[in-house]
Amino acid sequence: MPELVAIDHENLSNTVYAALCDALITGKFQPGERLRIREIADQLGTSVTPVRDAILRLTHDEALVFRSPRDIRIPVMSEQKFVEIRAIRLRLEALGAETAAQLATTEDIQTLESILADCEAAALAQNHRRSVELHQAFHFKVCSIASLPVLHGILRRIWLQMGPMMLAASADTGGTLIQRHAPIIDALRSHDSGAAANAIRDDIMFGGKAFINHIHTTN
Repeated sequence: MPELVAIDHENLSNTVYAALCDALITGKFQPGERLRIREIADQLGTSVTPVRDAILRLTHDEALVFRSPRDIRIPVMSEQKFVEIRAIRLRLEALGAETAAQLATTEDIQTLESILADCEAAALAQNHRRSVELHQAFHFKVCSIASLPVLHGILRRIWLQMGPMMLAASADTGGTLIQRHAPIIDALRSHDSGAAANAIRDDIMFGGKAFINHIHTTN
């Protein structure tokens, strides 16, 4: 009998978890949507076990609501929770922007400009999913420039909870999500930490108004 290589269950579970995280952050699931473990496993080409493991982790991340094995849902964002998340983002993303302003290279600035241009094009084409995906990529890139991996992990968990609502609200927000991104790039380019923090706080507050309006009309 040939010697077989053992399957690394932990790596498989991590891969499934990462795939579901990306799906949540980019809004591939909708608020209130019910998830079916078998369907997800079939789509990912895995058994149900790593999917179940990933769902339990996402429940711990507060990205899913686990009512029973047959009733797993995407949470519906309340105004109270959104306001709390916004308050956390105002502090943490400002810290990320301050630090990024000290470290940003010409290549980093070019990457942010490219993301912004693609995001503007997606918004004009009314490709809401792509627009939201690029909007999130912009914020993650700023944090990545800051080289603060612990902060990045915290913000990623927050965005797991925001992703479904952001895509659901994208038709209402139109291209407004990115209207305040250019000043962030300008501040990073000039290595002005204070201006970068103020710009990203302004961006979060400006976009937050549209999301709160969406919550009021749908909840």
